[in-house]
Amino acid sequence: MKRASVVDAQKLINEHPFGRFQRLIFFMCFVIVMLDGFDTAAIGFIAPSLLTEWHLSRPDLVPVLSAALFGLAFGALVSGPLSDRIGRRSLMVGSVLLFGVACVMSAFSTSIGQLTVLRFMTGIGLGAAMPGAVTMMDEFCPTRRRATVTSLMCCGFPLGAALGGLLAAWLIPHAGWRSVLIVGGIAPILHTALLLLRMPESVRFMIANGKPVARIRAILARISEEAGNAHRFVLTENAPETGDKGLGLVLSRPYIVGTLMLWLAAFTGLLIIYALINWMPILLRDAGLSQKSATLISALFPLGGVGAVLCGALMDRFNANLVIATCYALAAVSLFCIGATAAHVGLLVPIVVVSGVLTNTAQASMNALAAAFYPTEGRGTGVAWMLGIARFGGIAGSFLVAELVRWHFTFVGVFATIAVAGALSCIALLVKQFASSRVTASYAITI
Repeated sequence: MKRASVVDAQKLINEHPFGRFQRLIFFMCFVIVMLDGFDTAAIGFIAPSLLTEWHLSRPDLVPVLSAALFGLAFGALVSGPLSDRIGRRSLMVGSVLLFGVACVMSAFSTSIGQLTVLRFMTGIGLGAAMPGAVTMMDEFCPTRRRATVTSLMCCGFPLGAALGGLLAAWLIPHAGWRSVLIVGGIAPILHTALLLLRMPESVRFMIANGKPVARIRAILARISEEAGNAHRFVLTENAPETGDKGLGLVLSRPYIVGTLMLWLAAFTGLLIIYALINWMPILLRDAGLSQKSATLISALFPLGGVGAVLCGALMDRFNANLVIATCYALAAVSLFCIGATAAHVGLLVPIVVVSGVLTNTAQASMNALAAAFYPTEGRGTGVAWMLGIARFGGIAGSFLVAELVRWHFTFVGVFATIAVAGALSCIALLVKQFASSRVTASYAITI
C-alpha cells in the first residue's frame, strides 16, 4: 500500500466526524470533571456532621473548608507545566488517582487537623485534574466544535456537585458522613483503571514533542484510516512561534497581555461566584427576607452553569472574547440590580436566576477560551495557571464580602461592589481581544 507523505493531524481531525473514539475520550473527561464537582462539594455536605461528632464550633471548620481551595490552586499551578513536559495522560491519571486515594483516607480522619491535611492533598489532585481534562478534550476536538464540546464537558462539575448533594442526603443518615468520602474516593480510583486502559496521549502533544511516529499513527488511525498510510505528521499552530514551552511560552511577549487578561477575568469571575455562594443567604436575610426565602433564592444562583453549552456554540460561531465579555457585562448589570430589588421578591427571583446564568456561564466558558488561546507547547500550563489564579479569586471573594460587611456597606453597596468585578472581567477580555487582534502568525511542526 502506498503511503501518504505527510498528514496534518488537526486537519485530519477537522475533516472527520466526532466519532466513537473521541466520544469515549469525552466520556472519560466528563466523568473526571463530574468527580471533581462531587469531591469539591463533599466537605460542605459533611460539615454539619463534623460539628456534631467532633464537638466543633463553626470557626473551627474554616481551615478544613479552605484547605481544598488552596490545594486546588497549588495543584493547578504545578500540574500545568508538568503536563506540557511529561504529557497530558500521565498527569491526568496521576491526579485522578491522587484525589481518589486522599478522599478515601479522609474518611478515616480522627481529628480536624488530619482532615485539613488530607483535604489539601485532595485539592491538589482536583486542581490538576480539571485543566488536564480541558486540555485533553480540546486537543482531540475539531476546531469548529472545540468551545461547544469543552463547555459541555465542564457541565459535569455542577452535575457532580448536585449528585453529591443527593447522595449525601441519603448516605449520611444511613451510613454516616465518612461514607460520602469513601464513595467520593473509590469512584475516581476505579475510573483511574479505565483511564489507564483506554485514555490515549494527546497526538498534538506527541507531535510537538517529537514522539515516535508509530504511536501517533496508531492513535489517529482510530479517527481515520487515512492516518494509517502516513509516515510523517505535521501540526499547524495558528499562533505566534516563541521557541518556548510551558510557563515560558505563557509569559512570552506575544502572549503576556492575553495571559494577564485571562487571569484577571478568571480571578474576578470566580470572586463573584464564591462571594455570592458563601454570602448571599446571609445578605438576603439581613436585607429583611426570611431564612427560608433567603436560602431558596440563593440556591438559584449556582444553577446557571449549563448555559455554558449555548455560550460555547456562540464562541464557535462568533468572536469568543466578545461573547464572554458580553456575558460578564450583562452579569455586572444584573448583579447591580440584585442590590436594588431586595425588597421586591417577585423581581429578585428572576434577576438572581439571570445573574447566575450569566456569571456561571461566562466563568465556565473561560476554560475553552484559554485552551484555544495557547498553542500545544503551552496549552496545559496556560489552562492550568488560569484556573489556579482563579482559585485565589474564589478565596478572595469570601474575604471581600466579610470586609464590606465589617465596613458597614449597605446591601446595595455590597452588590454594586461585586458588580464592579463583573465589569473588570468584561474589560479584561476586551483588552485581550484588542491585543490578540494585533498579533497574527502561524507555524508548523513536522516529525
